[in-house]
Amino acid sequence: MNNKKILYWSIVVAFAGFLFGFDTVVISGADKQLQQLWGSSDLFHGLVVMSSALWGTVIGAIFGAFPTNILGRKKTLIIIGLLFFVSSVGTAFANDPVFFSIFRFLGGIGIGASTIAAPTYVSEIAPAKDRGKLVALYQFNIVFGILIAFTSNYYLQDIGENAWRWMLGIQAFPSFLYIILVFGIPESPRWILEYKKDREKAVAILKQINSDAAVEAEIAAIEKETFHEEKNESIFMAKYRKPLMLAFFIAFFNQLSGINAFLYYAPRIFELAGLEKSASFLSSIGIGVINLIFTMIGISLIDKYGRKTLMYLGSVGYIISLGLVTTAFYFEWKGMAVPLFFFLFIASHAIGQGAVIWVFISELFPNKLRAAGTSFGTSVHWILAALIPSFIPFLFKEIGTTTVFAIFCIMMVFQLLWVFTKMPETKGRTLEELSESLSKNE
Repeated sequence: MNNKKILYWSIVVAFAGFLFGFDTVVISGADKQLQQLWGSSDLFHGLVVMSSALWGTVIGAIFGAFPTNILGRKKTLIIIGLLFFVSSVGTAFANDPVFFSIFRFLGGIGIGASTIAAPTYVSEIAPAKDRGKLVALYQFNIVFGILIAFTSNYYLQDIGENAWRWMLGIQAFPSFLYIILVFGIPESPRWILEYKKDREKAVAILKQINSDAAVEAEIAAIEKETFHEEKNESIFMAKYRKPLMLAFFIAFFNQLSGINAFLYYAPRIFELAGLEKSASFLSSIGIGVINLIFTMIGISLIDKYGRKTLMYLGSVGYIISLGLVTTAFYFEWKGMAVPLFFFLFIASHAIGQGAVIWVFISELFPNKLRAAGTSFGTSVHWILAALIPSFIPFLFKEIGTTTVFAIFCIMMVFQLLWVFTKMPETKGRTLEELSESLSKNE
């Protein structure tokens, strides 16, 4: 097996995660500056200016399966890179909230589509024993992008009244690099076999990374699954109810932790906890560092101890950390208490949901329906990821930070119960084996 080629292709594709992570949180540095510049109300600022990218992710997640299946994984990834490039340049030059939001929306479409195309591609080229860590490279790149965005915002915050333009526009450079790199990878052999029926081309790609005997065994397994497929299959058929509900709940609980609400408004939250502006930005960098370290730990453990074990660790950590944050705001503890509790929260997310979600969703569905099933799970994720941060400034003002974080804490108790009672372990099993065991006629 040519592990170097698999690793290189996985790293290139996973770089979409870097653009995702950078794009998601870079707006946090421009948050208050944009609201003051355009005089927006809390509701308009939250729903439109801050969350326009998130509404784009909903569209990208809902419809991203179509290009991923019709055009192929590779061409879709190239389009995603173009969307990020156009978005970063457009927002840097925008002069009013409407045009700004339109370009942020385009970047959001790229994010939503990348959460389908990138994990799908990597899961389809990765061997079963390494699939967890290779797909999780996408999550590693997300948190690396988050760290770089927080760091970039910190160093650019004081360069003048147009600091926000530099914060947002600098993403054009990695976006252009990503487009160039994706041109150099092959198409997914599973997609070629499933949608193009080109056995010879699929075999040629697989032979670059496997022995002849392993290639024939893999092709036979894929063709066996294809032979048993029904015409006009849908993820909403009764036999796919189990993987559908698993995708729904892991995505649902991911956002009900409050992770995106926090990442979007980290400096604002830290200022509410009594930190000065500069300390708030610096604490945000700390969040990025913790996120990166514990994501690396999660990636190193996911194929050894499994997805479910990491979800147990993350769930308990969520409950403890969110309980402490709620307590800190209730008793109005000032200084570094809230940032330290959020460091624990981020560590819990990174080693649990962060490391697991994209891997788990990409494993649940058969080859022909993988993009559609991943699209469903990511759509649930992004609809909630758009709704929750949109209302955060409003909710902080109307019901208070204590109540908001208490709700997130309670939801993580329910996540722990779901992991215990419903979540299966998927480590070490081929995609075809998982498809057979999870998708049974009822």
